[in-house]
Amino acid sequence: MSAAVAAPSQAQNQPGANTGAAPPAIKPTQKAGADAPAEQTNFHRIRITLTSRNVKNLEKVCSSLIKAAKTHGLKVKGPVRMPTKVLRITTRKTPCGEGSKTWDRLEMRIHKRLIDLHSPSEVVKQITSIQIEPGVEVEVTIAHNSN
Repeated sequence: MSAAVAAPSQAQNQPGANTGAAPPAIKPTQKAGADAPAEQTNFHRIRITLTSRNVKNLEKVCSSLIKAAKTHGLKVKGPVRMPTKVLRITTRKTPCGEGSKTWDRLEMRIHKRLIDLHSPSEVVKQITSIQIEPGVEVEVTIAHNSN
């Protein structure tokens, strides 16, 4: 039992045991850190806003946008599901106003999704050139990254 305890202490006291492994682990992180600010200068924050009355078409477009962005290796946040706007109209059924007072209740639901991307300006056109389902409105907002 004393031999098992002595073995780790001997390995720690050897002169080249820890010094050989430490410098290679530090050098790659320093190189990656030096290149990272140069790459982020041309990156843009892109916010894609999708609105539609049909949820299935909206989700199809969201999934195809995210799939295209991930194939290009971009950071994707979303889809963020915003609250559904419900537009309601209550009107009388009879045009002349006579008869029993019956009412129609009509409503239209507007669904909204947000997708945030971090990408260079060259990739923006490739991502947004996807097949858009009918009835889906796409709004693209590009902002320069502050970092």
